[in-house]
Amino acid sequence: MAATTARTLDLLSLLQSHRHWTARELVDRLGVSERTLRRDVERLRELGYAIESTRGVAGGYRLAAGTGLPPLLLTDDEGVAIAVGLRSQAAAGLRGAEHTTLSALAKIEQVLPSPLRRRIAALQAIAAPMRSAAPGGEGNAPVVDSDLLGQLALCCRDAERVRMRYTDAAGTASTRSIEPHRLVPLGRRWYLLAWDRDRDDWRTFRLDRIGDVLPTRVRFEPRPLSDEDALERVRRSVRRLDRPVRATVHVDMPSAAFRERLGWWARDAVASPDGVGTVWPVEDETVAGVAAALLFVPEGVDCRVDGPPELAVFLAAQAERFAAAAGSAAAAR
Repeated sequence: MAATTARTLDLLSLLQSHRHWTARELVDRLGVSERTLRRDVERLRELGYAIESTRGVAGGYRLAAGTGLPPLLLTDDEGVAIAVGLRSQAAAGLRGAEHTTLSALAKIEQVLPSPLRRRIAALQAIAAPMRSAAPGGEGNAPVVDSDLLGQLALCCRDAERVRMRYTDAAGTASTRSIEPHRLVPLGRRWYLLAWDRDRDDWRTFRLDRIGDVLPTRVRFEPRPLSDEDALERVRRSVRRLDRPVRATVHVDMPSAAFRERLGWWARDAVASPDGVGTVWPVEDETVAGVAAALLFVPEGVDCRVDGPPELAVFLAAQAERFAAAAGSAAAAR
């Protein structure tokens, strides 16, 4: 019985990790006969998992949304709470665990029944989103549809071609046929790195400019591209298109301690040439965004900024404002 239960759970894990498996792939992965596989599928169906099967050469199994939430050791209320939390975190662009968030979101979105989806949509409609405080600020960040994030996360995971409408920076709309590769959070936005089939090249798409997404159910063979290469492609594209303000912050703090303190935001920070301090490159679309990053330098730690002249002017003006505010507060006491 223990072996049967373990094998059934292994089957469930495989079905959750990919949209579609052929019967032969599952038989080979689990090391069982086709008859045993069919019995294990029936056990999962009895537990409430909606598993669709297809016949033919390319036939197989896929995990679909059912009429109720499968027994994940969660109540409906807990499932709704988790889904709302994952959607909010993904849409807010919280950093550090973004890929884990999308993976979890894709799994739970795959099996959510319609009544629970409506409850989640209602909760999000009446709840004000909380933007995270981060270098560069989040106040002007464009809103990203969490349903769109979940849908594209599934298509990336399952290597499924997509047709969509995209509006570029000039306001020109076009229909694209793409092979989605990776969702990348950068700065205050989400980007999709995909192979554009019409242009026969990699392209980076801002999620807030994507609309009318239509998954085609046509699978493709993913092109070899590491996570590091994918991130660098998106960075180069964003730098070329958005032309952000760039500055270098020299912090009197060891680089290891500084990166540990700021986490994801200090991922590009390196040790200064003397090996004592930290060199932290910062970029944003505005001088105000770059200046906001200085607020995250730990209190009591000195820093110096190298950047464009307009940044120096902005910092000087803000210094005068804060000095005046401090004088007013002292006089009020």
